[in-house]
Amino acid sequence: MKKVLLIIGTVVVLIGLTVYADRATRLKPRNSVDGAVHADTAVVGTPEPEVTFKDLDGKEVPLSAYKGKVVLVNFWATWCEPCQIEIPWLIEMQQKYSSKGFTVLGVDVDDEGNNVVSAYTAKERFNVNGQKLPMNYPVLRGNDAVADKFGGLLGYPTSFLISRDGKIVKKTQGLIDYEEITKAIESQL
Repeated sequence: MKKVLLIIGTVVVLIGLTVYADRATRLKPRNSVDGAVHADTAVVGTPEPEVTFKDLDGKEVPLSAYKGKVVLVNFWATWCEPCQIEIPWLIEMQQKYSSKGFTVLGVDVDDEGNNVVSAYTAKERFNVNGQKLPMNYPVLRGNDAVADKFGGLLGYPTSFLISRDGKIVKKTQGLIDYEEITKAIESQL
């Protein structure tokens, strides 16, 4: 009987500690409408990391190749529902601002190989202002090592806005706020 009480007591204590630890370490969203956590202060003002992505054909694509452009690096995954919500917005931003020196880089972090991601980007169409459009910006591949160079990611989507001179000017964890990100892009153009 003492063993049973000891086991039950231990389980209750562990559950209590788990609940406490969860509450103590949980990030509080600033924007309750979309639940995004905007962690601008962590990396804002730092230089873009020296990182090389791979495109869907396996060719190396250094981030530095986009120096002189305003770049939105968007870490996403094919299975990520908030990512699916953002993609039409990113397509629209690419259409609207690319002629002014802006580009989106969609950095896929799926564990599957390039074939799965290539098939996804080839077949999926997104509703952009009443039109069904494909992703119109470069889709690159990322992994934990690439994410670590950006300071690590807490989830997807996570986006980094980089200025023409290669400095990170905004970081958004979670679903981006369309109005907020377009204002940030326009301020850099």
